Amino acid sequence: MNKIKLILTREYLVRVRKKSFLITTIVVPIIMMGFYAAAIYLSTQKSNEINKIAVLDDADLFKGKINCSDKTLSFTFVKNETEKSFVKKYKDQGYKGFLYINNDTSHQSTYHLHSQSNFNLSTMSTIEDLVNNTLRNRQLLANGINPDEFDKLNDAVKVENTLDTDNGTKKSFAEISYIVSFACGLLIYIMMMSYGTQVMRGVAEEKTNRISEVVISSVRPFQLMMGKILGIGAVGLTQFAIWITLMLSMQMAIPLFFPELMQHANQTAAASGENLSMVAETMQGLSSLPIGKIIFYFVFYFFTGYLTYASIFAAIGSVASEDQQEAQQFVLPALMPIILGFIIMTNAVDNPNSTIAIFASIFPLTSPIVMMGRITYEIPFWQMALSMSLLILSFIFFTWIAGKIYRTGILLYGKKISWKEMIKWAFVKA
Repeated sequence: MNKIKLILTREYLVRVRKKSFLITTIVVPIIMMGFYAAAIYLSTQKSNEINKIAVLDDADLFKGKINCSDKTLSFTFVKNETEKSFVKKYKDQGYKGFLYINNDTSHQSTYHLHSQSNFNLSTMSTIEDLVNNTLRNRQLLANGINPDEFDKLNDAVKVENTLDTDNGTKKSFAEISYIVSFACGLLIYIMMMSYGTQVMRGVAEEKTNRISEVVISSVRPFQLMMGKILGIGAVGLTQFAIWITLMLSMQMAIPLFFPELMQHANQTAAASGENLSMVAETMQGLSSLPIGKIIFYFVFYFFTGYLTYASIFAAIGSVASEDQQEAQQFVLPALMPIILGFIIMTNAVDNPNSTIAIFASIFPLTSPIVMMGRITYEIPFWQMALSMSLLILSFIFFTWIAGKIYRTGILLYGKKISWKEMIKWAFVKA
């Protein structure tokens, strides 16, 4: 056990001291968060320039008045001008453009927005909404319908999903559950692919460089394999913990470094009941999730799933010779369950109680990813207990098999290995 701990410590320290680890774990997230903060800041900055727009309303659509919430737009009604005559005058009079509406408002060609340079999409959308809403209200009034009453009758009804649990009823937040479940499954998928292949490359490199021959003179092959697997797994958990800490810290630091940004965001949210409701619902949805349970199961399924696949990848790395392409014939079968698990997970987050989702969340080679896709939903105790038990047994079984393959393969050079030989090493007693 002490030798496994020694190898684990060595593998861990060698990797966390590398510049590449520091860059990918600390520098890259900081840069990404910097871009994120800059993008938010720039997106909230509105131009102080006011676009003056003249209105030639021959149809008297607006009745001489336009109520616009966009403070960057200023509308002025112009009389005694025609569309052709005003084209030559509006720029000299300080207007960015002019909106012309002729007497016949029943055709699309009735509305023209003249300008010498393109208006941005936001401005065009605002002007179109003003015209459409005014025209609609005018048509409603012409038919004896009050626009305000019509809006009330036309409001969409939102059906609220209420969950009946053993602890009482609670509101369902399907969108938040979907996003959290998908994010957890995606993280497991990425980390298993990344760190599993790291184990394979590390074992193959040590075999190619003949380092393993020296190490095995002091420790048994199984101890070397387990120390390497656990060390790289600890690196993965460290990296994940640092990422979470950095993201949470930077999220809390944004209001301190950009107080005007948060003030603007609060003003925007206060001005829009819909935005405020969305923010409040998101926070309420996150607070309603069993965060402690999600973190516990995430760590469990990551670590046990990683150990299962890392032992397989270590066995593959041990049979690779100087030609690294030889290992590729064994890599695809090892990757297929991971890829299949991710594909099923994308469906399980939307349909967590389907037969394929339940089976894949119990089957040990796909359960680390698929179970994360179901984790925010109510999962029967027997399914969770069976899934965890089978994954632990699977880890023990594959570690035992991989250890036997590793013991023989790590010291074998100059020979191409087949599946038949690997199975023989695994199950035939030497």
